Amino acid sequence: MRAAVFKGAGTPLVVETVDDPQPGEGEAVIKVTRCGVCGTDLHMTSGHGNDFPVNSVIGHEYCGEVVALGKGVEKLKVGQFVTAMPVAGCGRCAPCLAGYPMACAQMQGLVGGFGEYMRIAATSSIVLPDTLTPADGALIEPLAVGLRGVRLAQMQPGAKVAVLGAGSIGLAAIYWARLLGAGKIVAISRSARRADLAIQMGADGFEALGDGETERVSAALGGMPDIVMECVGAVGMTQKAVELVAPGGTVVSLGFCTSPDPILPSFATWKQVTIKFSFAYDLREFEHSANALDAGHVEPRLMVSRTVGLDAFPDLFEQLRAGANETKIHVDPWSAA
Repeated sequence: MRAAVFKGAGTPLVVETVDDPQPGEGEAVIKVTRCGVCGTDLHMTSGHGNDFPVNSVIGHEYCGEVVALGKGVEKLKVGQFVTAMPVAGCGRCAPCLAGYPMACAQMQGLVGGFGEYMRIAATSSIVLPDTLTPADGALIEPLAVGLRGVRLAQMQPGAKVAVLGAGSIGLAAIYWARLLGAGKIVAISRSARRADLAIQMGADGFEALGDGETERVSAALGGMPDIVMECVGAVGMTQKAVELVAPGGTVVSLGFCTSPDPILPSFATWKQVTIKFSFAYDLREFEHSANALDAGHVEPRLMVSRTVGLDAFPDLFEQLRAGANETKIHVDPWSAA
């Protein structure tokens, strides 16, 4: 099969012919129809922090058609349209049985959406409704990230919510906060280029980071935010969230910053702020995200700014690394574009 292969930090991805994957016990192989590009893909190929292994095929926001089944797989059938969490667990421990293999002691990653075929764990998969398109299927993963973060915030009806960052995770957090009963929502970002998109996803207003940001956000919300969702992942943003949130409020970190990010504990203590760190999602959140799209909530589709084939992908990936103005890039491994 053809795939975009990671050759090491500082080197562009290379499209190569590699061996077709074979399903192990409890696994299936899918023909990938779409795979989204995540900020984690850029971070973990940068040489800063933990990178993916050299010569690996990455990509974890995927969907596709089941084409082969491994031993013991009864949940899936050949021909079904599916997506899956990019991990496999033992299938027997309490986290696995609860649909959260991320916490399994034997958890292993299963990525590879930037190739024509890839392996998935049957127990980590869901069958997608017939109403969903491949673009919808590849949005389930980032939507589930946002859903888990909003759930972790334990948001009360009518809560004032500020979302730091207007990338795909920030936009997903805005979408779920609106659906799950937030009062006013304000998006906050260093750039206004996604201001309109944030409004379309459910925000009531947009404010730029900079002078007077705390006062401007409070004025837009009618008071300091009860919840701040940190969705940037850059150094300084956790402290920024602590500064913005109301006394007694909650900060949820979704940004996945891979560098040391200091906060001032005395200030957070004085405000009695609760800080939570959200990791990934569970299978129910995948299912709920798919059901929301099935119910006709089409706003998340607005996040997809472009779809490209494998041949065009390596150059575009480097442009994203340099800061290209895109929201969510999808790769169609079978497209000639």
